[in-house]
Amino acid sequence: MNKKIKYSALTVTLIMLLSACQLTNVLPIPINPSVATPTIQSSQPVTITSLGAEGDQFVTIYKNVSPGVVSIKTYDNTGTALGLGSGWVYSSEGYIVTNNHVVEGAAKLEVDFPSGFKTFGTVKGTDAHSDLAVIQVTAPASELKPLTLGDSSQLNVGQVVVAIGNPFGLDSTMTTGIISALGRALPSSVSAGSSGGYFSASDIIQTDAALNPGNSGGPLLNLNGEVIGINQSIRTTGTTSTGDPLNSGIGFAISINIAKRVVPSLIKTGKFIYPYLGVTTLDVFDQLSLDEITKLGLTQFTGAYVTSVTAGGPAAKAGVIASNTDANATDVLPGGDLIIAIDGHPVLRYDDLIGYLYSQKSPGDTVVLTVLRGSKKVNLTLTLGVRP
Repeated sequence: MNKKIKYSALTVTLIMLLSACQLTNVLPIPINPSVATPTIQSSQPVTITSLGAEGDQFVTIYKNVSPGVVSIKTYDNTGTALGLGSGWVYSSEGYIVTNNHVVEGAAKLEVDFPSGFKTFGTVKGTDAHSDLAVIQVTAPASELKPLTLGDSSQLNVGQVVVAIGNPFGLDSTMTTGIISALGRALPSSVSAGSSGGYFSASDIIQTDAALNPGNSGGPLLNLNGEVIGINQSIRTTGTTSTGDPLNSGIGFAISINIAKRVVPSLIKTGKFIYPYLGVTTLDVFDQLSLDEITKLGLTQFTGAYVTSVTAGGPAAKAGVIASNTDANATDVLPGGDLIIAIDGHPVLRYDDLIGYLYSQKSPGDTVVLTVLRGSKKVNLTLTLGVRP
């Protein structure tokens, strides 16, 4: 007899965000900080004769990169200031990359360069799913110093990284840390509609480099001074006296390889179109206990367990099977396919599945899902649709 399993977390729609209840304190870095004059403590002068090789490297990175990092001030149609964020020069044509949440709702954008040059910018394109936006400015060639792009697929946990931005309005601030984790999937601001939940942002870099309000949209860099991510959000339980979230050592950045796909499309068409599977899944490793895994009859502890399939969607057409789950309940039943690979790439977590789709595939592409159906391994070929 099939026994219902009580599951406390909301299910996750593929190409959708983890529900807010699971990541209640992951917040976009605010763009409207309460900027106060820092308190400066007097101290005895210190003479530094040498910073050492690593210190010299940081100095070089700052000198080379900071001229290409800008401050973005946003205003409503009455001229009232809305907020402050960061951005960086993408190309000599005047394109600036930042976060979508930095420019969202703004009627006017002011872009301030480290040299003191100021200009207005116009939004060229936005993508709320990845939280990326492109601004175009008219500026002298001497002000437009494009940053070099790295390759986020070559990153390793533990690698030293550098962030440059404008935390709390303190322009051209540099902080350092390490990569804490790779391949995270986090909530975007885009509702998935009737399925209940949010679409996902994938291939997210987790770092302990200090990120605070005003850092949004600034670059995360490797020690070659290459952009490997765009700083976007933090997870915290602490706030300032004015309600701004405080850095707690858990920050997130959009990988540059995602930006490499999205940004050119934003420049060309103003938008980016995502692939779509049409399933709802549970991450076995992160969302199910050992007892629940046993009751579901799953034979491994990793993969994406299919709880529902969108009628008429790509997965439905390919024959993906969902568990017999009441969409209005929190009970999960046995019987669903367990996705364990896509195009031969292992799916250990939901993040692996969505990350592969985001970084490698487009609507109309064909993929092969490998699923466990009971103890039987089945390969299902499907054509990806356009995410609604």
